[in-house]
Amino acid sequence: MDDFSPAYYIEKHFSQFEPALKEKIISHCTVKNFSAGEILMQTGQYFRSTVLIVEGRVKLYREGTGGEEFFMYYLEPGSACALSIICATRQQTSEVMAKAIEPTTVLMIPIQLMDELMRDYKSWYYFVLDSYRSRFEELLTVVDNIIFKGMDERLEFYLKGQYEKMKTNQLRITHQEIANDLSTSREVVSRLLKKMEQNKKIKLFRNYIEWL
Repeated sequence: MDDFSPAYYIEKHFSQFEPALKEKIISHCTVKNFSAGEILMQTGQYFRSTVLIVEGRVKLYREGTGGEEFFMYYLEPGSACALSIICATRQQTSEVMAKAIEPTTVLMIPIQLMDELMRDYKSWYYFVLDSYRSRFEELLTVVDNIIFKGMDERLEFYLKGQYEKMKTNQLRITHQEIANDLSTSREVVSRLLKKMEQNKKIKLFRNYIEWL
């Protein structure tokens, strides 16, 4: 993973920020790298910083009482964890878990700055509102899929989303990982994937799924 300065990342992914805000963030943030599979945020954790994603990809889960994981949404470069913003501002603990699914770089902004950023910088205020809106819309999509669609439709929608976000038709994801994200069994996923292959929507390989 290349090691760039905060100024580089801010200009690359957050060019909409006003110049004074950029300088404020650059002078106070720290750059942190996470390996694939590493946990950025755990359920019950207090926040010391708000996180801006600048490289890589992060998956957010809601954890069940039995240790099961329910997939919520992804965070990608140019986005922020809206939950970390509100929890950091109110000094509340996290109710979700965030995990890097590929090498990931983030900018950590101290929570002490949150009130000042919201009060003094309009571009930060609108960025936070837009982050809330985007995450809420993604959660509505998840809810709609659970309530109104069968598992076959949910699986196809999920794979299509993976293809669009990863920008590759070779999806390196296991049947068990898909099952975890869709809160079903690996056997159900494998059966539905076989059916999709028969319908020529995908091709199954040993280490990846090809989206046709």
